[in-house]
Amino acid sequence: MAKALLGYVGGSDPRLLAEMRRLQQRVQDLESELVRIQSENDALNAAAAQHDGDSLMNSIDIDVPQAEPALT
Repeated sequence: MAKALLGYVGGSDPRLLAEMRRLQQRVQDLESELVRIQSENDALNAAAAQHDGDSLMNSIDIDVPQAEPALT
């Protein structure tokens, strides 16, 4: 009976196993890319925070007149 059930289920299909290995490798690749991008983002955020006071926009003095009411 067990042999009949095993034959019915089909056992391990080599194509299915190959696809599963390919997908596992893809997940590992994406996880390592995510770690790399997160560390790069952290470094950019730290650099931006360090240079926040030195920003070009903070060093430019622009006179902005007071807003006037819109004409209706």
